[in-house]
Order: sequence, then structure tokens, then C-alpha cells
Amino acid sequence: MAHTPEQNPVVLVHGIDDTASKMARMQRFLEAEGWVAASISLSPNNGDAGLESLAEQLAEFIDETFGNQRFVDLIGFSMGGLVTRYYVQRLGGIHRVQRFLTISSPHHGTWVGYLRQNRGASQMRPSSHFLNELNQDVDMLDQLQFTSMWTPFDLMILPTTSSRLPVGDELQVPVLLHPWMVSDRRCLRAIAIRLTQPLLESK
Repeated sequence: MAHTPEQNPVVLVHGIDDTASKMARMQRFLEAEGWVAASISLSPNNGDAGLESLAEQLAEFIDETFGNQRFVDLIGFSMGGLVTRYYVQRLGGIHRVQRFLTISSPHHGTWVGYLRQNRGASQMRPSSHFLNELNQDVDMLDQLQFTSMWTPFDLMILPTTSSRLPVGDELQVPVLLHPWMVSDRRCLRAIAIRLTQPLLESK
């Protein structure tokens, strides 16, 4: 697949306890297909910091890497899906991002969030103030080409349907393990297809 002027650079955002290396296979795949791709390592990555501060790191990374004018496409995995949503919905990313995918992200919380007692984990619990506030205006994601990707076999996002959102497109991929969602060939091909979809005029 050759790179075309319509293809934006793609920014990849990892999940809890991960670094940019978690997204390495996806980054290599996208680069081989012709995209410019960049992956950030958020710090701290263990939930000790609020997701808002991680989103601020993401905003700085995008501006430093691509300037403050160029459009980008955005992919967030697991916790990274909430970090990217905060960036889009609260930090002006809505004006920078055109295609946006979240992969196995706890949009409505996960019971696994109760296994840690830090700020980031508490924000990922069902009905947390952070999620309730973010979901109040989730409809703004309709301004983008948004896709929520998830697997019904997820043991990290409980319930698994928490990875679904009532906006944009939804894609279920029957991957057996949560971490495999960023490396499974079916997911990678589906991501490539969505990143090449022509933008609607309003987007």
C-alpha cells in the first residue's frame, strides 16, 4: 500500500504498565504500509498519575513531533484509549485528529481497576467521575471518523462490552487475549483499512 497525501501521520498510545515498545509491531506494520507512525511512552505508566496528565504529555508529544498545524490520526490501546479521548475531548485534539481508533479501552470502566489503589486505576473503574464526565459529551466524537475495536474474550476489560461506544463504528475481532489486540494480523489489517477510509467533507 503506497503512502498517499490523504494519509495522515499516525500516533500510537499504549496501555497501563506498557511503553512505546508495546506498539512496536503495529508501528512497523503501518510504516511498511506507507504511513508515518510515532509512538509515545507515557510516564508514569502504572496509573500513579491521573489520565489527564498523561493526555497533556500526549498533546505535547504531538505538537513537538508534527507541529501544531498538521492533522494526525490517533490510535489508543486499553488505558491509552482513555488518554487519547481526553486529549481529543478536552485538550483540543478534536481540531487535530481526523481518524481515531480505540482498541480494547475501558470506556465504561473495568472491574480490574479495583486491583490498584492509585489515581489512574481509580479513574478506570465503572462509574468513575472521570469516565462519567468524559461520556457526557461522547457525541463530539461523531465529528471524527471514530472506531471502537474490541474482543469478547477480553479478561482485562470487564465487562468486555465496556470497550464499545455508542458513536462512530464498532468492530469486534475475536482475539483471545487483551495484549494480542495490538499485534494480531486481523486487527492490523482492519486498522489499515480504517486509516485509508476517505474523510467525509465535514471531517
